[in-house]
Amino acid sequence: MYINRLIESKLQKSVENFPVTAVLGARQTGKTTLVQKYISHIGNAIYLDLERPSHRNHLTEPELFFEANRDHLICLDEIQLMPDIFPVIRSMVDDHNLNLKLLITGSASPELLRQSSETLAGRIAFLFLSGFVLPEIGNIVSLNEYWLRGGFPKSLLATDDDVSFWWRENFTITFLEKDIRSFGFNILPETLRRYWQMLAHINGQLINYSMLAASLGISDMTVRRYTEIFSETYMIRLLKSYFANVKKRLVKRPKIYFRDTGILHTLLGIYSFNDLLAHPVLGSSWEALCIENILNVYDRWDGFFYRTSAGAEIDLLLVKSNRKIAIEFKVSKSPTVSRGFWQAINDLKVDRAFIIAPVDSSYPYRENVWVYTLSDFLKIKDL
Repeated sequence: MYINRLIESKLQKSVENFPVTAVLGARQTGKTTLVQKYISHIGNAIYLDLERPSHRNHLTEPELFFEANRDHLICLDEIQLMPDIFPVIRSMVDDHNLNLKLLITGSASPELLRQSSETLAGRIAFLFLSGFVLPEIGNIVSLNEYWLRGGFPKSLLATDDDVSFWWRENFTITFLEKDIRSFGFNILPETLRRYWQMLAHINGQLINYSMLAASLGISDMTVRRYTEIFSETYMIRLLKSYFANVKKRLVKRPKIYFRDTGILHTLLGIYSFNDLLAHPVLGSSWEALCIENILNVYDRWDGFFYRTSAGAEIDLLLVKSNRKIAIEFKVSKSPTVSRGFWQAINDLKVDRAFIIAPVDSSYPYRENVWVYTLSDFLKIKDL
């Protein structure tokens, strides 16, 4: 059974301190498994899977249902299928005589995020569930297998690479043909798939909406909306530029990264690790893998990239309070960095700097700059 260990303690604390806890994430990341395991230890919990009509029927009269189950923890799975229930939830959790606690899950529907944030402000805590991150894997698979297959549990734990690729291929089809429509978007799957594949080819690059719009023959506004769909459903991450008062001309457009390298490789037709090694996406795929792991493990840090028009650049800048950590990613056993990296860490006066590469072991590179394996970096307790 797959459980994201990083989120279990947060879930317990959230349920104890908020009337409503929302566990959000892409399809098939293990949200249902997580909440079912959690409520299995609670005697007064009720679970409803809103994808099942028989379970949705329990909420035909939601006020009566909530009143009849006062003092219970009620879990509503895939709540985006019933967006109209949010105003009712607000009024019921505000009735302190009912003592209601709700645990809800959703596949990152924009409607879910909008409704819940507007109607449940101050009453709800959001938790994000990703697929596997590297510290959870242990000896289950190798780093290369994880990198190739991505973090979706059924993809990573498949019997071989062919089965993993087959699962991911079917996932992309279902996502485009069913899930997108369930979120309220009426867009031809063929159109979205073509755009998704275009994004795969520019993984790790600055996004240029005008260029993408011209390639598809549609408007900039439509391209921006398509990008938002993939971002809001946790398929891609738009990494923002860091704006600093350094008297430099800064690049302001965001960079695009796939949140799961397995999905990235599927859209590009990369079947094996040898295929990946020979593909132009190799470097940016490594960046995507590292960035997603780092931002999930160190989720209290804000992540940015930094680039000036003169060429100073940092792949990932972690910022918390007045602390800044600079990180460069290299796919090399003997990584080196450019002059632009040194200029950037000097511009920003960073506290520490790292080069993360698939090396055999971590070692000091220069003063206050280290070469680290991804696994070692994710074990640092105090950045």
